Amino acid sequence: MRLAFFGDVVGHAGRTALVDYLKTHKSRCGFDFIVVNGENAAHGFGITQRMCNLFFDCGIDVITMGNHTFDKQADLQMFDRNKNLIRPINYIRGTPGHGYTIVEMPYSKRKVMVINLIGHLFMGYNEHPFFAMEDVLSKYRMRANVDFIFVDFHAEATAEKVALAHHLDGRISALVGTHTHIPTADAQILSKGTGYLTDAGMCGDFDSCIGMEVNEPIKRFISKIDAGARFSPASKEATVCGVVMDLDDNTGLCKNITTIRYGGFLKEQTDFEKL
Repeated sequence: MRLAFFGDVVGHAGRTALVDYLKTHKSRCGFDFIVVNGENAAHGFGITQRMCNLFFDCGIDVITMGNHTFDKQADLQMFDRNKNLIRPINYIRGTPGHGYTIVEMPYSKRKVMVINLIGHLFMGYNEHPFFAMEDVLSKYRMRANVDFIFVDFHAEATAEKVALAHHLDGRISALVGTHTHIPTADAQILSKGTGYLTDAGMCGDFDSCIGMEVNEPIKRFISKIDAGARFSPASKEATVCGVVMDLDDNTGLCKNITTIRYGGFLKEQTDFEKL
């Protein structure tokens, strides 16, 4: 199975670029299952039902979130209505929504489990991601009651992402990091067969400060004073960033992994013929 994952979608530029990319590349690249992090989709902060519909309509199977999950508070029931819109599983108990979903693929009937996690370091008060994963993996195992397990780990600290991936190596199909918006160059398969990438990057305008117009971030770095001005998503041509993995249908483990960079300001990397 070929699973594609796309990093944090930032604002209108990111949404438009990702939807246009999937219209022309979903079939050509043979994506069987698509996951996207949508926590910055709504003007850089949160997501709306309209944007969920846009993503699902263009073939995205699951939307993951992060620290901006509930920035749009007008419709928190959205997270209970949409079983394939998930928020970090290690949010405090009682938080609306669900931290994982299991999708049965229509033709093969194989079950894909997608888990959303948020980091412990520098990410506010959340339950421990290592313990949260042990809890869910005590109930679900590849080659038992699910066929594949993919984890979006939304975290600040690169070491935390690396450590968790090694801790889970061989028990999940892949772990890919999000949150920093900068694509890393360490796509690899760990020793026991789990695919790994520290950060998928963002689907957004890279002529920016991690997706935002640069003036306000510069002001805050220089003065340390928040004058009440809001961050605004950058609006030039976006780069679509993500990762594509070929997963073994028998073991659930990763056979091949490579990154995606398409359009915008970054050097493109879109050759999947080597997979």
